[in-house]
Amino acid sequence: MTHTNGLSPMTKQFPWRRLFGSLLTLALLHGALPATAAEATARKKLVIDTTATGVAIQEELAQVPVLVRLHSGNFKFTDAKPDGSDLQFFAADGKTPLAAQVENFDAASELANVWVLLPKVAANAKTALVMTWGKDKAAAAADARAVHDPAAVFNFHFAQADAVKDSTANANTASSSTAKAVATGPIGPAAAFDGGAGVALAASPSLKLTASTGFTFSAWVKPADSGGAAVSLLAMPAAGTGLRIGLAAGTLEVALGAGAVRASQALKPAVWQHVAVVANAGKVTVYLDGVEAGAGNLALTDLSGDAQIGRGFRGELDEVTLLAAARSAAHVSLQALGQAADSPLVAPDEEADAAGEVSYFAILIGSVTIDGWIVIALLAVMAVVSVYVMVSKAAMLRTAGRANDVFLATFKAKSFALLTPGHADIAAVQQDPRSERSSVYRLYAIGLSEVAQRFEALDQAGRPRRLGNAGLQAIRASLDAAMLRENQRFNSGIVLLTIAISGGPFLGLLGTVVGVMITFAAIAAAGEVNVNSIAPGIAAALVATVAGLAVAIPALFGYNWLASQIKNLSGNTQVFVDEFVTKSAEMYTD
Repeated sequence: MTHTNGLSPMTKQFPWRRLFGSLLTLALLHGALPATAAEATARKKLVIDTTATGVAIQEELAQVPVLVRLHSGNFKFTDAKPDGSDLQFFAADGKTPLAAQVENFDAASELANVWVLLPKVAANAKTALVMTWGKDKAAAAADARAVHDPAAVFNFHFAQADAVKDSTANANTASSSTAKAVATGPIGPAAAFDGGAGVALAASPSLKLTASTGFTFSAWVKPADSGGAAVSLLAMPAAGTGLRIGLAAGTLEVALGAGAVRASQALKPAVWQHVAVVANAGKVTVYLDGVEAGAGNLALTDLSGDAQIGRGFRGELDEVTLLAAARSAAHVSLQALGQAADSPLVAPDEEADAAGEVSYFAILIGSVTIDGWIVIALLAVMAVVSVYVMVSKAAMLRTAGRANDVFLATFKAKSFALLTPGHADIAAVQQDPRSERSSVYRLYAIGLSEVAQRFEALDQAGRPRRLGNAGLQAIRASLDAAMLRENQRFNSGIVLLTIAISGGPFLGLLGTVVGVMITFAAIAAAGEVNVNSIAPGIAAALVATVAGLAVAIPALFGYNWLASQIKNLSGNTQVFVDEFVTKSAEMYTD
């Protein structure tokens, strides 16, 4: 029986296509899901402190971009990608991703500035967030342009050396610019202005302000001098009698139409200061370094068209931002004080770092190269052999020493009986299990056997039991040979300790030299030098030397102790041989 399209009734009834589509959708969604903090190679907990110990604010703020400064004191640059693209930020739960934008990341100088958009900043509280990084992790899935205030019209970090680019999604990038890049500003690179035309922005749908929503303008300013004619930090539109925010005789001034509002004090020349202007409901307020410095009434109008930044200004600018909404004094204060150098707003969670402190031992072990592991493996074998030799030899010498003491005490008390072949006391000594472990007894047994053989020959010849000089010399020769074999038995395996003592440090040094060579070769190939790239490799290379010394030092102590014990046992056997021959001569010579 055939079926339509070659499908069985079971296939027709079961929704295979729907199941396949669902599985494919789940797979795609799984691939699109952002990573969690737990999946990262490294992580650090940060605290946003809005209490009196940080940047104190008394109202809750929403959708606030916060600057996170990274340096060698709070971040390990060697664990991250060279451009910082693997940095990710999460809420305190470690699962909710936060939008982040790397303004600049200099692994060589170990300095970086990253902007993170916080959905909420609580008043007078400490809010946690989690930063993760790791070379095996991909970049954060969130759009970096989403890190800005939702009302942002433009934002210029001046981090690009080739152009003045708007970092927001509005793309209000400069159409022309006479600004020059400056390597070091208050937040990464900055821009220098020479009093010329400045930065021109072409008209765009997003480049507009409305009287109903107001606006907020902010920037870091470093004027070259404190005087001179009026200059513009922002003119909108570029020509005409629109909005002009600038400096008049070094004082921050906001002009719109015929009206103007000025700050109560002038800016300091050649010093970076944060300036802000907030316009809302016919009132304009100016701020210096987050503190209100003047206010006044100014009739607002809708503004659009082109704009110009820094026209006629002489000095440097950084972080120039325009928002199409009025922000509160707390918001301005948080931005000014939070972006300042050494700001207490963002700090590592010391308790969390202490709880999850990275082990130096783990760092060393993780940096050891293959050649280092080979050397360490060889040293480990040497260590095992050395320990076995020391333990087994110490046990043997201890047992022999105790058995010798027992036999020598018996021999001293019954020497004449024990030197008489066939005496009953000899049988008692032979049956004592400790005698088998005594090196002196083994010599005694050989010497007594030599005496018994000679007496047996004399008995067969019918001659009296006497030992001549030649016989005593023969007995001594047998005892000396036996004593030599006992010493060889005592010293067997000791050569392995001497190999560990002399070879261990050299083998470890070989591993260190090779490790250092590999480290410097890697640095030469990478083309960059900094202490954090050198230190792990050098430290790991030294692990081989430490391992070599760890093998040699115990072996040295063990060898010296065993040598002294062997010397004592050898001395006892030598004394016994002399005593055996002397007493035998006394008993059996005329």
